[in-house]
Amino acid sequence: MSPTADPGRQADAPCHCHPSGTEARSGVDTLVLAGNPNVGKSVVFAAFTGTYVDVSNFPGTTVELTRGRFGDIDVVDTPGVYGVSSFNDEERVARDIILTADVVLNVVDAVHLERDLFLTLQLIDMGKRMVVALNMADEARKKGVAIDRDLLEDLLGVPVIETVAVTGAGLDELRSAIMRARTGHADHELEASLVEMAARVGSRAEALMVLEGDEVVSERHGVEPGRMRDAIYLRRRERVNDICRHVISETTQGASFSARLSHWMMHPATGVPLLLALLYAMWVVLGQWIAGGLVGVLEETLMLGYWVPFAQRLVGSVFAEGSVPFTVLAGEFGVLTMTPTYLIGVILPLVAGFQVLMALLEDSGYLPRIAALADRSLAAVGLNGRAVIPLILGLGCVTMGTLTTRILGSRRERFIATALMAIAVPCSAQLAVIAGLMARSGWLFSALYVGFLVLVFGLVGTVLNKLVPGRSSDLLIDLPSLRVPRLDNVVRKSATKVWNFMKEVTLFFAAGALLISVLKVTGALGWVIDVARPLTVRWLGLPAEAATAFVMGFVRRDFGATGFFTMNLTDVQLLVGMVTITLFVPCIASAMVILKERGVIYFAGLFASSIAVAFITGGLIARLMGLF
Repeated sequence: MSPTADPGRQADAPCHCHPSGTEARSGVDTLVLAGNPNVGKSVVFAAFTGTYVDVSNFPGTTVELTRGRFGDIDVVDTPGVYGVSSFNDEERVARDIILTADVVLNVVDAVHLERDLFLTLQLIDMGKRMVVALNMADEARKKGVAIDRDLLEDLLGVPVIETVAVTGAGLDELRSAIMRARTGHADHELEASLVEMAARVGSRAEALMVLEGDEVVSERHGVEPGRMRDAIYLRRRERVNDICRHVISETTQGASFSARLSHWMMHPATGVPLLLALLYAMWVVLGQWIAGGLVGVLEETLMLGYWVPFAQRLVGSVFAEGSVPFTVLAGEFGVLTMTPTYLIGVILPLVAGFQVLMALLEDSGYLPRIAALADRSLAAVGLNGRAVIPLILGLGCVTMGTLTTRILGSRRERFIATALMAIAVPCSAQLAVIAGLMARSGWLFSALYVGFLVLVFGLVGTVLNKLVPGRSSDLLIDLPSLRVPRLDNVVRKSATKVWNFMKEVTLFFAAGALLISVLKVTGALGWVIDVARPLTVRWLGLPAEAATAFVMGFVRRDFGATGFFTMNLTDVQLLVGMVTITLFVPCIASAMVILKERGVIYFAGLFASSIAVAFITGGLIARLMGLF
């Protein structure tokens, strides 16, 4: 039984590369199984060969080869590889066996088609007669992945058979398809180079290896290795992506609950309500339970009730009350009074709560799905869904988010993402404090706060998208399986982040308290308040001391937001203050990272722009709310 050649296509000339011990029996065709690791080749091999197998090492290596027979055909199972090349022993053995093959049975994992088709297209470019086994089709359906088998067969140009090897589904059809093996649709851009090289080395398959720079095959034929590998690989990856865009779609038919849930998370009609429900739940946890309950106990009962009087008595035993040292250490903005009060009473519980929630989202696999959901929306501001990762990290710390913009595909995207984070994305500590403050005003004003930030985010991003030259890249992201978060992972991640954050922030809070105390005792704070009065009082409609919060905000964004805790504000004033302090300049740590990553000109422009956006927006909100 000999597989028929593709009509109208000339078969390769005999290959002269058989290493000792790999030759097929004289007059007997060889069927070679090829595929990535863990795609089910061994199960398919067993289904073809039954119990008659021979296992031996490939000559000169420790790589084992499994041989058997399928009727009158010799069958060889090659090591799992991601490509035919010579980067390691497995690839070299697979290459030499595949070069001798009369027919290649390429087993691919339907769940990871984007990965596996790279090898498929390479085998097709080699001119091998092929059949593709689309294995684990049931797993793909359970994960909500639908593959158009007929279209895939048309695009590849070779028979494609759906199989579930472990249950035997599709294997009879696969055996029959071996008779219909044929060469596929190779890369037309390679055709001229392949024909020319094949005339020199004797076969199309070896010609491709030479063009891709395989030194061993090139040396066999006394030719120079080609230098086209990068160009060929890039072109092949683009072909794989194009095929997958056409043949892969989402489905809920036969899908598991987790797959259906994943689909709902990423579909706009269901994903947006799910995301809004999540944000509301986070607001309840942070704003009501933690800020309204735990913070009240820690700040008012523990810190203000016990710690502050103790610190004042301790400092008062050394320095007279009202003196400069007393004011700096134990006054209203004292290093030993305000710093521990805000750190332990306000920041610690809020940041801990936020980090636990983020760890739960990360461990569950939901964050990448938010990226997929947001991809289309972020395109309007010149970004793709991948930018959600630095933006969400920016919610933890703008400094970390700025560093993470390195994962974005272009300088233009990094430019836009950094600006949006610095202006319109509050860090976790600031967001936690703001959630605690806004909880006093109820859900309506909290929703208005989020709405105004989203509006500014969209407007700033749209303007930057129009003004910044270049184009953004497409979204390519791997979606992990949804799973129930592991408690030990969540505790370890959140505890590590909270510990590192508190170590870092303590110094900045102490420095900020010292700065404000020095400004107070020297009279400079009153001067700053007087200078800023036209903006804070007349334009924003806030108390004059709000200027102090903005000064503190440059030391730490959360420090500035915390400054509003001591002010007796109306709901409208609180909304205006929180929006303005959020849009205000980034903290010193973030500013230094932005300066390092983007340069002086970018930093100066961003600094001035953030101040302008913050006060213009705050004033407009104050007047808009005044109408109601």
